[in-house]
Amino acid sequence: MMEIEAYLRKDYITNLINEGKRIDGRGFDEYRKMDIEKNYVDDKACGSSLIKLGKTKVLVGISMSVGEPYPDKPQEGVMTTSVEFRPMASPTFESGPPREEAIEVARVVDRGIRESGAIDTKKLFIEEDKVWIVFIDIHILDHNGNLIDASGIASISALMNTRIPKYEDGKIIYGEFEGKLPITCVPIPCTVAKIGNSILIDPNLDEEYAMDSRLTIATTDTINAMQKGGNGSFKEEEILSAIDLSFEKAKEIRKLIEE
Repeated sequence: MMEIEAYLRKDYITNLINEGKRIDGRGFDEYRKMDIEKNYVDDKACGSSLIKLGKTKVLVGISMSVGEPYPDKPQEGVMTTSVEFRPMASPTFESGPPREEAIEVARVVDRGIRESGAIDTKKLFIEEDKVWIVFIDIHILDHNGNLIDASGIASISALMNTRIPKYEDGKIIYGEFEGKLPITCVPIPCTVAKIGNSILIDPNLDEEYAMDSRLTIATTDTINAMQKGGNGSFKEEEILSAIDLSFEKAKEIRKLIEE
């Protein structure tokens, strides 16, 4: 019965898209309403941000610790990204080890930030064999589609407001800070979905069920990363159109973050 309902839902969404309409009334080039609340966690946290993208809600917390650098980059700090799907966020989420979808979201978000060089990791060097490690912890609170964009936007927003803890006599003094995280640029991920022959940005959950494929493009003043998902394919002209749309929407989102 559930498979029949899913098929009928997908068929309904696809027919609607073919008529040039979206289930929530948006244009194909429109994001859902986006609200960003910076420093959502108390003042003792290094950094945080809560984003509401339509009914999708994501909280990102940034923590920092001192550890060893990567062997191939002995004088650079380290960044790591993780995603937790809260069971209350969706009936399909369960407690336990990270599921495939969570790993994918973490990987795509991490890549966009890392490849852009958004964090100046060279400035996170402390001394030989000691660097700052930046932990990006993404918590999915409500899932109604497009977790990648919501997570990526919340992550860079949180990073821009992150403070470096005080480090003295080989110890971190939590609750005290000695500067802001060195941010060089603001990468923004924008995800488009292909449903039938149509390309639309910021798919909600119903549209994700109906989509043939998706493409996430992270940009600054250039393309930093691209990631395709789904079994379908994109034509060259569709990819070029998606790139143009991503640059356009990233400018709008960047202004919202920097307010």
